[in-house]
Amino acid sequence: MSADEAAAELARLEAEAAAAAAELKLARAQAALAAARAAAVTTDAAPAEPASAEPAAAEPPAEPASAEPAAAEPPAEAPAAESAQPAAAPPAGGPLDDGEVARIAQGYTFDEATLDLGALMNGAPLPDAQIRIPLAMTNRHGLVAGATGTGKTRTLQGLAEQLAAKGVPVFAADIKGDLTGVATAGEPNPKLLARTEAIGQAWEPAASVTEYFALGGIGTGVPVRATVTGFGPLLLSRVLGLNETQESSLGLVFHYADAHGLPLVDLSDLRAVLTYLTSDEGKPELKDLGGLSPATAGVILRELITFADGGADVFFGEPEFDVHDFLRTAPDGRGVISLLEVPGIADKPELFSTFLMYLLAELFAILPEVGDADKPKLVFFFDEAHLLFRDASKAFTAAIVQTVRLIRSKGVGVFFVTQTPKDVPADVLGQLGSRIQHALRAFTPDDAKALRATVSTYPTSGYDLERVLQELGTGEAIVTVMNEKGAPTPVAWTRLRAPQGLMSPTPAAAVQAVVAASPLLATYGTPVDRESAREILGAKMAAADAAADAAKAATEKAKADAEYAKQKAAADKAQQKAERDAQREYERILRTTGGSTRTSRTREASPLEEILGSKTTQSIIGSVIRGVFGNGRRR
Repeated sequence: MSADEAAAELARLEAEAAAAAAELKLARAQAALAAARAAAVTTDAAPAEPASAEPAAAEPPAEPASAEPAAAEPPAEAPAAESAQPAAAPPAGGPLDDGEVARIAQGYTFDEATLDLGALMNGAPLPDAQIRIPLAMTNRHGLVAGATGTGKTRTLQGLAEQLAAKGVPVFAADIKGDLTGVATAGEPNPKLLARTEAIGQAWEPAASVTEYFALGGIGTGVPVRATVTGFGPLLLSRVLGLNETQESSLGLVFHYADAHGLPLVDLSDLRAVLTYLTSDEGKPELKDLGGLSPATAGVILRELITFADGGADVFFGEPEFDVHDFLRTAPDGRGVISLLEVPGIADKPELFSTFLMYLLAELFAILPEVGDADKPKLVFFFDEAHLLFRDASKAFTAAIVQTVRLIRSKGVGVFFVTQTPKDVPADVLGQLGSRIQHALRAFTPDDAKALRATVSTYPTSGYDLERVLQELGTGEAIVTVMNEKGAPTPVAWTRLRAPQGLMSPTPAAAVQAVVAASPLLATYGTPVDRESAREILGAKMAAADAAADAAKAATEKAKADAEYAKQKAAADKAQQKAERDAQREYERILRTTGGSTRTSRTREASPLEEILGSKTTQSIIGSVIRGVFGNGRRR
């Protein structure tokens, strides 16, 4: 390296050092100023000294900014300044010193588009230390966790609003019915404005483009249905609570239906196939595949009947929902927020969670690979995620892990929303890049153990996380996300931004009006009942029954004809015998009586006998005889 190059490199390094020193001093000054303002709001006398000291702390950054060549000295002065002003660390009783605050603020400074989560907390909010998620990293999945009432739903709403505003479609399940407020502009109030101003949020009311859906049409929304074939044996086994043997048998039934062109549209189709395969006509058709145990089929049939009687059969049918309709954007470029209403199936949590998994699996199946995009195609919020994994089989959990691991490359981000991280299997947690952890409770030994386990999963930080996680206020969270390079950001205690939409449900009349005007209602509003497995097998079995009845009738007719012929032959034989016996008896009587009978019998004379027996004939014959023999008396 030449002398000129060395000098240039030295100048560059000095300039970078000066800039770093300026940023460090500026961050310290801003942190101290924010802490003093917060202290001034909450106390009357104490803030006097920090308030007088902070203006002096806020001045130093101006010098390096105006005179960079002289900036080589500030790094050496900074430690002296810190030792001379021990009150600056940590400000307002916060757990972090100025250096840690600056490090965290720098860790959440990104060059690309971001979603703003809120302001760093250090005893009080620091509006100049904003906590963000890179937009491109939202397809690396995430977790929003926290006890009931800690603000998870509002966090979900805020993220959904920002994603939609940046042109990213959003899907979320509205468990309690209070997410509909995203479609209505929020209402300002002094408390809200004071909070947002304290965290540096320029809050303005705004409404998002929203589409409402309802499972099977139960509730207010465009009906979302699935066919039993599309749902598949694995997910259905999960819903029915089948064991591994029964799950395997159900898979065999699906295989048979697919191989023989039997569409399984609704639950009645599946019951029809099961009934057929356990009948005398259907048993031979599964012989080469191992057969289907009548006992196992009976269990599955009973579970299906119970499932349908509970009202779940309305979720299955046609027209089947096309998940491409979740990927829509509005004419102005904003993403559409799709809300699936599910309060009507609160008593069917397994079905709800499994149906969401079905939608996610459909997205994985139909979307092309996109790799790492500037922004995701869709962000999928999986609320009440603990319902999905509760009592799940190994095969089901493995399917979820695979889907979550691979769907990122399809441009889909998944955020699991639940109460504690322990609700989500470790293999799934390992795939999550962003974590927003609201307050946790530790009322029981199990809770305390779960809390310690949660703390152990975070990077080292300046917080006592086991304590802080129990002290977080509503709307506050411990945050760590993936930066643009895929590395985790520093752990940040964050006061989260307020949603710009209404934080209460949108009026029912407004929701109904949106649903009535939806262009999707024409496609999915009316159920379709086409010929499916039930009708096909019904016709087949009816034809078989008709053929069996015809064969039975032919057999019975043949038997009757044979019996009639037999009886007729016997009668003819008996008649002939009787006639023979009568003839023999007659001949015997003739022989016995010498040709006469005791009773005179008048026999009808033949014409010849009548002629020969007439008087005229007798007279002529007598004359002839007398003439011939000469014995006639002469007259």
